[in-house]
Amino acid sequence: MPYRFIISLAIVTLLAAHPVFGALKILTPPRTGQKSGQAQEEKVSPVNVLSIVPAQGEPGISVTLYGTGFTDKTTAFLGNQEVPTRVLGPKQLSFDIPKLEAGLYALFLKRADGATSRIYNFTIMPQKPVATSLSPDKIDACSTGRDREVTVNGYNFQEKSQILFDGAGIRSRFQSSESISFMVPQVAAGLHNIQVKNTEDAASGVLGLLIDSKPEMESITQGETYVNYYNLIITGRNFQQGAALAITEEKSLEATGSPLAVDTKRIYSGTTNATERERVIFINCNRMIYQRYPYSPVQKSFTVQVINPNGEESSVVSVSAP
Repeated sequence: MPYRFIISLAIVTLLAAHPVFGALKILTPPRTGQKSGQAQEEKVSPVNVLSIVPAQGEPGISVTLYGTGFTDKTTAFLGNQEVPTRVLGPKQLSFDIPKLEAGLYALFLKRADGATSRIYNFTIMPQKPVATSLSPDKIDACSTGRDREVTVNGYNFQEKSQILFDGAGIRSRFQSSESISFMVPQVAAGLHNIQVKNTEDAASGVLGLLIDSKPEMESITQGETYVNYYNLIITGRNFQQGAALAITEEKSLEATGSPLAVDTKRIYSGTTNATERERVIFINCNRMIYQRYPYSPVQKSFTVQVINPNGEESSVVSVSAP
């Protein structure tokens, strides 16, 4: 019995002293439901783009990408330009095209963990200018100076934008991305097409500018009085060299006052009426003088109308004068 005890004690002492045996650890089986180290790592889907809508566009529009592996820290790249994105869902992401030059760009997505998608071709189109209105949208044919300046209102205008007048480029003055002005050239009256063209050949829609040549009278006043005639001063717009006055009046029997006949005469500027010596003097497109030779100092009612050489007529104005 003593010998057995001594041998057992020696074995225990030997095991405790030996370095290999002293390093032994007791292993216990994993609990039910516990995963191994690799299985514990969350599995993340790769960044995969299935479709891009639209596949091309101009700066400012929104692009939507459909795919998998998107997170709220996923960004888009157009070439080397990083573009912020918006996650619309687990399989949907969008971004706005920044202001970049037109051309073909490499588009890909990059996640915060460094994972990237494949590279796709994306075309940025030239930013198209949009013209919404003209101010004014009508000018007089005989207007001059600042009265011939027109402003185009809209957006997406550039400093190098150009005005197209009936398809031909003319000088313009850039004011802002929303307005650009120009001086209307001396062209024939009528309706003309106005567009804004950016440097990348992108042009706006067409706006109509009316150059109005129809004569209009604004006032008729009595001017200087001479021995046997006086001046009627006619002011208005769009009077042309060679314009005529159509004078219509009733001639009556002085005794009874009853109308005898209606007399209409046409007097051309720069000429003299051979029988009545009456004249029309053209001053400019806003002013003419009618030298009237009355046969009586009594006030009479008559009408005046301006007729331009191209046949355009003003409205008829009633006048009461000798």
